[in-house]
Order: sequence, then structure tokens, then C-alpha cells
Amino acid sequence: MVICAAVLFAGTAEAVILKVLCDGPLAPALPAIGEAFRKKTGHQVEFAFAPSPVIHKRITDGESADIVIVQPNFLAELASRGKVDPGDHPAFGRVGIGLAVRADAPARDIKTSDALMQVLLRADSIVFNNVASGNQFAKVLERLGIADDVKAKVVRTEPGKMYEPILDGSGDNLAAGTITQIRADKRLKFVGPLPADLQSYLQYAALPMTGTPNMKAAVEFVRFLFTPAVKAQLAAAGVE
Repeated sequence: MVICAAVLFAGTAEAVILKVLCDGPLAPALPAIGEAFRKKTGHQVEFAFAPSPVIHKRITDGESADIVIVQPNFLAELASRGKVDPGDHPAFGRVGIGLAVRADAPARDIKTSDALMQVLLRADSIVFNNVASGNQFAKVLERLGIADDVKAKVVRTEPGKMYEPILDGSGDNLAAGTITQIRADKRLKFVGPLPADLQSYLQYAALPMTGTPNMKAAVEFVRFLFTPAVKAQLAAAGVE
């Protein structure tokens, strides 16, 4: 794999500041990992979080960074434009989808497909975003055979805004989103992950950008994401 080969020969350079463009669902996990990397290497990591489509547009419009962390299909497209190296883009983690309610809302059981379906049919509103995780949840409604039944109470939002309707509401309101972001928001109660037979994941891969002046440090950070200690930190934040 191209990135793995590069990683094997990475060395520790003079301390630098690495700019990382990264997808939002990893925001609860990566700042602490960046700090651990700083303590280990002296290199400081500054993250800029946004949805993968937004990051893709920013880069294609000319924004530069040292590292990009997005879903692999976006990396493949960026590679075709020469923004990152072509080749394999191994994922270092994945984030599943779950349901959220207000922190003071009663508990719900969604451990099975049937239980999830009943919870969704009883809800006053079901909120999810209009990017990858929301599109995946829309397919869940179709697989359950209830897409038409709940169509009138579905609310699609921009990324990062799907929790506002349930926080502002007072009824039986549900939101579907990435597990990491739900668990990190203390205003929300994490109902649980989607049942295993309906679960889908957002995969994440990291690559240095081809134009970075800090290539050695950037490759070292990518390698760091695959270490056992970081895997444990990611898991604690909900990244598998």
C-alpha cells in the first residue's frame, strides 16, 4: 500500500505545526490524539472540522493543509486531482449511526429491528442530515419498509443542525446521527446504536496532502493513527 510504504520511511523532523482538515464525526476523538502526538513528537496538530463534502470543495478550490481525513471515496477523488497520492487509502476507523433524544427524555429500546421500527413509528419527528450519515439512515427507513409511513415527520437538515429540532421541541422527537457526536453532546441522550443488521458505518482514512512542506511529520501522524494506544482512544470516543 502506498501510504504504508511511505510511513515506514518517515522520520521525526524539527517540530512543526500540522494543519489537518478532518470530517466532523471525528471531532470528539481527535483533539486528544493530537495532544498525545504533540507530547510524543513535539509536533503540534491543529484540526479544522467540517463535513467531507465541504472539505473536498475547500481543497479543490485551492485550500492547502498538511493532512486530510475524510471518507475514502473523497480521498480517491482528491487523488485524481493530484491533491493526495494515489493508491490504497486504508481506513484507520469507522463510525456507526445511532439515535438521540433530549437528555430528559425517557429511555427507548432499539436493540432489534422490530423494536427500532416501533420507536420510529411512534415518534412525532425524525431528524437526520442531508449528507452521508443521513443518506444511510434514509436507506434504513426503506429497509424497514416504513419510509412512506414516516415521510410526513421526517426533517432533513444541514450537517451539524440535526439536533436543534429535538432540543427546541417538546414532543417525542428523535434524531439519527453519528454515535461519536451524539455521545459527546451532553444535551442529548444516546438511545443506542442501530441494530447490527441495519447498522452502516462511515469509514475514515488519512493521507498527507501532496503539497505539504511538512511531509515527514504528516506521515508520522498518519502512522500514529494506526497504533494500539490511539486505537484505544478512538474506541473510547465511539470510533471502531
